[in-house]
Amino acid sequence: MGRLGATALGALLIAGPATADVLGDWTDTTLAVAVAAGQPAFLQSRTMAMVHVAMFEAINSVDARYVPFRVKATASPGTSAEAAAAVAAHDVLAALYPAEAARLDASLDIALARLTDAGVRASSAALGQRVAAGILALRTGDGSDAPNAWTPRTPPGLYIPTSLPLGSAWGKVTPWVLERGDQLQPAPPPALTSAEWARDYNEVKSLGGKGSQVRTAAQTETALFWIPTGPLLFCAAARELMDVPGRALVQNARLLALLSLALADSYIAVFAAKYTYNFWRPITAIRDGDMDQNDATQADPTWLALIDTPMHPEYPCAHCINAGAAGAILEAEFGSGKVRAFRVTSPGSPRTPHSWQRVSDFVDEVSNARVWGGVHFRNSTVVGTAMGRKVGELVWQKVLRPLK
Repeated sequence: MGRLGATALGALLIAGPATADVLGDWTDTTLAVAVAAGQPAFLQSRTMAMVHVAMFEAINSVDARYVPFRVKATASPGTSAEAAAAVAAHDVLAALYPAEAARLDASLDIALARLTDAGVRASSAALGQRVAAGILALRTGDGSDAPNAWTPRTPPGLYIPTSLPLGSAWGKVTPWVLERGDQLQPAPPPALTSAEWARDYNEVKSLGGKGSQVRTAAQTETALFWIPTGPLLFCAAARELMDVPGRALVQNARLLALLSLALADSYIAVFAAKYTYNFWRPITAIRDGDMDQNDATQADPTWLALIDTPMHPEYPCAHCINAGAAGAILEAEFGSGKVRAFRVTSPGSPRTPHSWQRVSDFVDEVSNARVWGGVHFRNSTVVGTAMGRKVGELVWQKVLRPLK
């Protein structure tokens, strides 16, 4: 998360709609705890999926409208869906972050304070606990704690930078809905001798450099807006869209669960592809532009990207697969045409909220931002977005379907 770590926590207070509810409260708590723990974005996606699915399972046990994900629990009469969801979220987070137990307990006490009936309180707690235990068991042994075994390729004795790349084993994590991490593996990136490669190379070299003379102020601001990684901005967009009268709690719980499942599986899919192709980032390609055997590219040994380059291979774009996955879920729920305007504030550019009236515009902005920021080639954004849409569509079609 880099320099955004400190500011991201403050941004969480305005990441969602102004009206607080159990889903929003525990989404914010999850993000705050994950950021404070220094979790990388892909691990945040796992945590958020565990919390959102647990809350959905608890709420859906009380107001059964959809097929459960994995945990089949029966709610006693009078059980509070909100209280059960709070307990489920609390117990998942307490197991993942035992050092945060006091903070999480205090949040749960606030959530349960209005329950004066001892029987309702007990049945709600019991349901939440059963669901949380089921989700924790489901993800035990999923490979998320595998060590980073990435090995640098260098001649003996030759120095190379010593920071290890991130997520080298994440493509082998057990997916939530996909059958395997490489199920949607894309074709290789463009050949370095191709016209497509030269086009993409020269676009990011021109628009994505720190000292670019052609990038506009609006493009710069958009690139900064999309620096944050992980579920933060995608959850904020979903919460904006679902914050309308008439939507049931279980509908919103389902939407957040589907979104987080799609985001979590999109991270697994993208890292499976990234470490298959190990494609170089713009900062490497442009500084070594005389190595690609393409006369239409020229090296610039001092070129720097506008934003910090992520520590993992370039192809395909992770931001873009997340956006494509989120976009597919949100369009399935709210439609692909004009929707109610939704607005999001980012710690990357905290003074300038962005708003959209089409989910597709939201998704497209992410792709442009990563090129304008100097960290991705255009083809990578196109491929990443398409992969994400496939992930989101598959999640929507396969799980949490309405009961017949």
